[in-house]
Amino acid sequence: MNGKVLNYYAGGNTARGFYSLYESNLEGMDRLFILKGGPGTGKSSLMKHIGAEWNRKGYDVQYLHCSSDNNSIDGVIIEQLKVAIVDGTAPHVIEPKCPGAVEEYVNLGAAWDSAQLADQKDKIIQYTERISAAFQQAYDCFAQALHIHDDWEKIYIKNMDFSKANALTEQLLHQLFRNQTLDKKADVRHRFLGAATPKGAVDFVPNLTEDVAKRYFIKGRPGSGKSTMLKKIAACAEQNGFDVEVYHCGFDPNSLDMVIVRELGFAIFDSTAPHEYFPERESDEIIDMYETIVTPGTDEKYAEQLADVSGQYASKMKEAISYLAGVKSLRDELEAIYIEAMNFEMVDKIRDDIQHQIEQLAEK
Repeated sequence: MNGKVLNYYAGGNTARGFYSLYESNLEGMDRLFILKGGPGTGKSSLMKHIGAEWNRKGYDVQYLHCSSDNNSIDGVIIEQLKVAIVDGTAPHVIEPKCPGAVEEYVNLGAAWDSAQLADQKDKIIQYTERISAAFQQAYDCFAQALHIHDDWEKIYIKNMDFSKANALTEQLLHQLFRNQTLDKKADVRHRFLGAATPKGAVDFVPNLTEDVAKRYFIKGRPGSGKSTMLKKIAACAEQNGFDVEVYHCGFDPNSLDMVIVRELGFAIFDSTAPHEYFPERESDEIIDMYETIVTPGTDEKYAEQLADVSGQYASKMKEAISYLAGVKSLRDELEAIYIEAMNFEMVDKIRDDIQHQIEQLAEK
């Protein structure tokens, strides 16, 4: 019987540039294989192959998806074995803390024809520079979109009843925790709910919450206190000893979009666009921030202003995604150069060697 599979992002293309949460998810690993090698050298395929193999053996597996390529992953974690394999190339460079004893560099460059790549040096440099420039253009657009979003939020913030917001949060904290505590240090993992990708916004909310008994769908508007509420819930879980998964916003990593406390069987998340979902189970519950804490008629009163700012925001986000799509197109061309120079039989041998090392760890 296969183990469970958890899908999420640990790095993202955000309004604050590329933002990494890898360290939080790799904490506590007994063995960490850090893959080095250029684009198209088979890193993602290697990780997917090993992840699938151990999942078939009944082990739970976490896939860390790539925000710049919808078909790739940046890492795989085999939870019970405390083993992980990650792509250690830019922009997600991972610094080893205990090299040799825990972390091991795996050089896929050993499988390429250096002379063949040298002949393509000028093209490789050109593609690399164009990719870097396109990423920066995307990040600039996301940053501009964040400024627009701030203006959007201000409309609702000045029409919000903060005392009602605090009362709602306190009521929810009591409902979720009921003064329960665990006598242990909480295990806190920081991840992204979703990501801006070349194909637009992507998230894994259904997968992440499929085994959670109680789901709370927060509805509201920008600036209506959703992230602040989630931060208080995450802090309460940690203070009371409960393991907590903290999911940051893939657009602005300083904001939160979801908190999961599996020991108490609940997930609570911002269920507005671009990750809008609606109740499907009898136990699902909606928390409507707009109806509860925002002055009635705010949408109607500021309709023209809201339409303008939301249109500006959508336009800037669309432009940013177009740059990410451009990055993907350029990376495909760069990968083709490396694929042509690779000996994938050697990559398979490297993969089998990693697999063998993991099997030895499993036997222990």
